Amino acid sequence: MAEVKLASLMELETIEQGIYRAQSWDLGFRALFGGQVLGQALSAAYKTVDGGFTAHSFHSYFLLPGDAKKPVMYDVEIVRDGRSFCTRRVKAIQEGRNIFYMTASFQLPEDGMEHQFAVMPDVPPPQDITPDIAFYEANYEKLARPMQEALSYHKPVDIRTVDAVNSFSAKKRDPLRYIWLRAQEEMGTDAQINQASLAYASDYHFLSTALQPHGVSMADRALRIATIDHAMWFHKPVNFNEWLLYVAESPFSGNARGIVKGQIFNRQGELVASTMQEGLMRKIDR
Repeated sequence: MAEVKLASLMELETIEQGIYRAQSWDLGFRALFGGQVLGQALSAAYKTVDGGFTAHSFHSYFLLPGDAKKPVMYDVEIVRDGRSFCTRRVKAIQEGRNIFYMTASFQLPEDGMEHQFAVMPDVPPPQDITPDIAFYEANYEKLARPMQEALSYHKPVDIRTVDAVNSFSAKKRDPLRYIWLRAQEEMGTDAQINQASLAYASDYHFLSTALQPHGVSMADRALRIATIDHAMWFHKPVNFNEWLLYVAESPFSGNARGIVKGQIFNRQGELVASTMQEGLMRKIDR
């Protein structure tokens, strides 16, 4: 198989103004990877805003599982165009059904009061951490066939989890995770592709952080886990060509749902983005 490029996943075909079609990657999960829809929906919204505006936040809901074997259509509604801010609403559609909604807000850069109270944790540098993909390659025979066939699609983002949990034999631990990540390919400096790619990566290993206190493995066949909503705020320009530290923490789970919050730092310790996600976490009787 030819090398898989993350930037190509964010390239949308224009059907008409405000209507776009995108390819899908089958990552071997039960449904379409949520990060794909996040990144592509943001890319679709970007196609309708004037140059100079950059995304500062989006809020989204996953309504139905997507089919990873089919393309996704994106319908962008222009909600508001102001002098400093503009707003877009994006529908993701498959087979005539709305599977996802996003509201994204964009802003022209301006000076203002600044502070950062968040502190980047002191963790081992990425060069001292084994890439996550190496674990799956070493345990290839233990993977389900769909995951074996999809492994190449997990390579465009270099993900390195500090003190990674063995996904085949999870143990109880605090709901806190540190993840280094960056693009494997050169992404350039354009805000759209860097933000969309980070949105894609922000869904990796995120909700599963809420499983850690329960000692439940993602490979548990009785587990049903799915994202309900996902929000993201961009505080500073994102450079996904360089290593970013994703700090994921789950403050609560209950009523078959878990919530996680994330902080994303660059190597200089600057907080470049924040995330929040809630999702279904259910064990079924087999």
